[in-house]
Amino acid sequence: MTFQEFNFNEQLLEGVLSMGYTNATPIQEMAIPVILNGDDLIACAQTGTGKTASYLLPVLNFICNTHKHQTTALVLAPTRELAQQIDQQVEGLAYFTGISSQAVFGGGDGMAYEQQRRGIQNNVNIIIATPGRLIAHLTSGVLKFNDVTHLVLDEADRMLDMGFYDDIMRIVGYLPKKRQTLLFSATMPGRIRTLAKNILNDPKQINIAISQPAAGIDQQIYRVHDQQKTPLLRMLLKDANYASSIIFASRKEIVKSLYKELKHAHIDAAAFHSDLQQGEREEILLRFKNKKLPVIIGTDALSRGIDVEGIDLVVNYDVPGDPEDYVHRIGRTARAATTGTAITFVNDRDLKKLKSIEQLIDKPINEKDLPEELKGIEQVREERPHGGPRHDSKRRPNRYKGNKPRPAAN
Repeated sequence: MTFQEFNFNEQLLEGVLSMGYTNATPIQEMAIPVILNGDDLIACAQTGTGKTASYLLPVLNFICNTHKHQTTALVLAPTRELAQQIDQQVEGLAYFTGISSQAVFGGGDGMAYEQQRRGIQNNVNIIIATPGRLIAHLTSGVLKFNDVTHLVLDEADRMLDMGFYDDIMRIVGYLPKKRQTLLFSATMPGRIRTLAKNILNDPKQINIAISQPAAGIDQQIYRVHDQQKTPLLRMLLKDANYASSIIFASRKEIVKSLYKELKHAHIDAAAFHSDLQQGEREEILLRFKNKKLPVIIGTDALSRGIDVEGIDLVVNYDVPGDPEDYVHRIGRTARAATTGTAITFVNDRDLKKLKSIEQLIDKPINEKDLPEELKGIEQVREERPHGGPRHDSKRRPNRYKGNKPRPAAN
């Protein structure tokens, strides 16, 4: 189905076509008519399927046709990065319409807060916000939602994971009861159903390939122990022809450590984590998006906060604890019908996690042979202070193995 077939406002369609949009993705083809018809909607679709445009386009079309000059739509997002990306997409799609938008999020300086406040006071058409910062503006009295006709919750499951349920319900209390509410989520756990029941009115439902990675992803695993992970990562990044790569680790401490390791190996990379200033985070994402930075390292917060096409490689340095997070991570590659590679490092402790992932995606993941030069790297174990084994030590391997006795102490 082409975008001309939706009968969008001419100025909006001009913006859509100028961005290179021609044929609608399945989620767009199914969701846009429902939203244009005015129905509430629950839509479940994996990352990289075009869901942002599937709700933005009908909302923009409504604003175009009603000539609204006040805040008409509110989009809630879990992270500042996603809020900014949605705002940028509004700017591109609505370029010829004169529709205005404002991203509202925390983490910036006083100047950023003041800029957001001015945008709100100027009655921008669309506000894209993280829940916490939005509540700050609501309680200050500067923000009024009397004219809002559309509420969108993007990545609602992630917002609930981050503990935003009470904030969402508080925000909904400021909105007119008569409105169109759209809930988009990559997963559909029971708490999402509860939220939907409380804020939606007789919603239509759409499910698109729930929890299934895109067909264009070449999924691979390497069986490793912890001391083999970083050397393997260096080999993958140096030896293979990957122009754009994302490395996911479980904690920001590992992210920082990997950054130092790759920098020492003369691999151009950047660490993306919460200790960075907002400006630093934005600069990293911009460089990565513009293909000026080949490697970015981050935690799961990055998996839902980045929308970049043309990513060749995703590496799971650590297996995620939740199988759904695996799908989100590898969904950063093979977007928009392209292809990509997703490699996961699996140690003995992660075998149960791997099994859960394979059950979720309903197929085994191809295991690759470890390069010969890495097989000689010995696994190191170190006793924790309280007796538990430690697997991530960097101390030297024990040179005295087998039956050879350790020299007696003097």
